[in-house]
Amino acid sequence: MTQVHRFWPLLTGTHRYEKTLSTRGRGQGIYIQAPILAYLIETANGRILYDVGCDYSKISEPKLKQQYYENEAFPFGPPEMSEEQRLPNRLSQLGLKPEDVDVVFVGHLHFDHGGGLCDMQHAEIHVHEQELAAAREPADEAYFQDDFSGDYRWNMKTGEYDLVGGVSAIESPGHTAGHMSMLIELPKGPPIILAGDAADLQENIDDEVAPGLCWHGREDMAIESICKLKELARQTGAQLWPNHDIEFYQQCHPFPMHYE
Repeated sequence: MTQVHRFWPLLTGTHRYEKTLSTRGRGQGIYIQAPILAYLIETANGRILYDVGCDYSKISEPKLKQQYYENEAFPFGPPEMSEEQRLPNRLSQLGLKPEDVDVVFVGHLHFDHGGGLCDMQHAEIHVHEQELAAAREPADEAYFQDDFSGDYRWNMKTGEYDLVGGVSAIESPGHTAGHMSMLIELPKGPPIILAGDAADLQENIDDEVAPGLCWHGREDMAIESICKLKELARQTGAQLWPNHDIEFYQQCHPFPMHYE
């Protein structure tokens, strides 16, 4: 029986970029506004956050913004993120503090998924050990070293496992070396699979198109993970959620409404 009580998608910012970053080989000249999301899962055994968004200081402070985003690696510029969208403020709107989150599960450590760790230093941080190793190389320019170089309580994992009853970590590499998705079994309604960046858009799922950035160019691995998630959704009756699809996000329950 699932231990999940409630579940919230949390909008922590947006990023406008060329669609080729989300769909490999498709979308030249087309620009999309992508939501940057975190997900809060309340369970009988504590609260879990899947992803933590960006580091607000790197967007709000001009010198840091110039250092991290105003360079050749970021031709589309920085994400947009308001003070209200910072995780501590999102949690406050639910009557919570960061300390009320017990576990942060980072699907991968790119800047828009692991940057907000600076606001969650008290929590136990779950990450795939291959992901942390690739981030520290770094494997690509979307890793910002100081996002994850602090004194964090790392719980490095390999393979698939249950965090609590009804919350399962699913390996889905390809976009990055140790990318992880998550299966959430709700007390009411169908389960939800958070694809993370294994599938930015519904198009990635429907057409089995790899994300634009693949670890070591492993498009085959990325497509294999999409197919794996689709099969898991079929077997469990779950909804498979893309991660950066504004049209999909706009169909979700508006914050602060929750799923249960």
